[in-house]
Amino acid sequence: MSTRADRRTWLLVNATVLDPVAGTLTPDRRVLVVDGLIAEVGGAEVRHGQAPVVDLEGATLMPGLIDGHVHVTAATADLSALPDLSHYYVGAHASRALHDMLTRGFTTVRDCGGADHGLADAIADGLVTGPRLFFAGKALSQTGGHGDVRRPGRNVRTVPYCCPDFGRVCDGVAECRRAARDELRKGAHHIKIMLGGGVTSPTDRIDATQFALDEITAIVAEARAAGRYVAGHAYTAEAINRGLQCGVRSIEHGNLLDDSSVALFRATGAYLVPTLVTYQAIARDGRAAGIPEHVHRKVYDVLDAGLGALETAHRGGVNIVFGTDLLGGMQRHQLDEFQLRREVLSPLDIIRSATSTAAAMLGAEGTLGVIAPGAHADLIATDGNPLERLGVLAEPAKYRRLLMLAGRLLAGPQAG
Repeated sequence: MSTRADRRTWLLVNATVLDPVAGTLTPDRRVLVVDGLIAEVGGAEVRHGQAPVVDLEGATLMPGLIDGHVHVTAATADLSALPDLSHYYVGAHASRALHDMLTRGFTTVRDCGGADHGLADAIADGLVTGPRLFFAGKALSQTGGHGDVRRPGRNVRTVPYCCPDFGRVCDGVAECRRAARDELRKGAHHIKIMLGGGVTSPTDRIDATQFALDEITAIVAEARAAGRYVAGHAYTAEAINRGLQCGVRSIEHGNLLDDSSVALFRATGAYLVPTLVTYQAIARDGRAAGIPEHVHRKVYDVLDAGLGALETAHRGGVNIVFGTDLLGGMQRHQLDEFQLRREVLSPLDIIRSATSTAAAMLGAEGTLGVIAPGAHADLIATDGNPLERLGVLAEPAKYRRLLMLAGRLLAGPQAG
């Protein structure tokens, strides 16, 4: 006989279903899950002769959460030290990080540098318990860019690919094409590139633009040729706009965008993935987490601008996706992003950013981020109404009623 954790067919009853697209809550719904997929959503007419019944007693049932920007292999916040760690150690860290993300209700995550096909295969084979993993492999950076983690005194550039670095350096159109093709060969779902300076990199400035336009265009062309897309790290309006003009599909962070950037987002249909919580965490805990002092100071160049940029983008109708970008031990703050965004966004807008809009960015419309026939049965249920009290999503230990991934009931009431 199969155990509860092995089963992938269930009948969920007495659910209040949250539709993030329509922004509605519908009580007294039944959801039939068959072989890990949602088969039916409806009322009393939804039945199954053999499926175990789970009574949610009116709890809000919604799609599992999606974090659009994580680094599960970032075992330390000091990215210059990361390549020197054992890949076995980093893998063990990633296993725990993935487990913890799933426990928080994130049934899908998009890794933006570091994770690879090995971790995705380990999850698929049941060796690691974690959410669905969309990965970029190693992020692409120019020499001296955000993905070049060498400190000024280190002159050797070559780092073996097996080292657990989160990025790789490429210069010139030919090298950029080769690097993009190589990550795609290894199964990358998207290509991550550094369009401008970053907080945790040791030698660049926040206001620097990175990669020449022909290099960016070449990387985008390679991703498109493989049916994939490019995600671009950028803070300033200039870096953002260069990426969008070259066809980059998602902009990560975007703290210093302006109205010209908003116009380009609208014209291209691109996505913005703000990551407010990482700056708060770095400002508060970064030095204790291992970030050197001269690097830590850069966080204040972008910390206070994040909320204003989010408000500007939302007011301008930009597609906004939930992301966190936390490193090392700071990953425990993942759920804090909900409350930070609440200062300028409604609960519904934030929920959409972590469900239906994120699914659209991933190219998974209809299969993730919704409760509908044909979608994966990645579900969470919570006491209370998250459209009125978003905080119920940030306290799973207190409010969580059910957690399901691919039809496997990981937490919830006993079946009747």
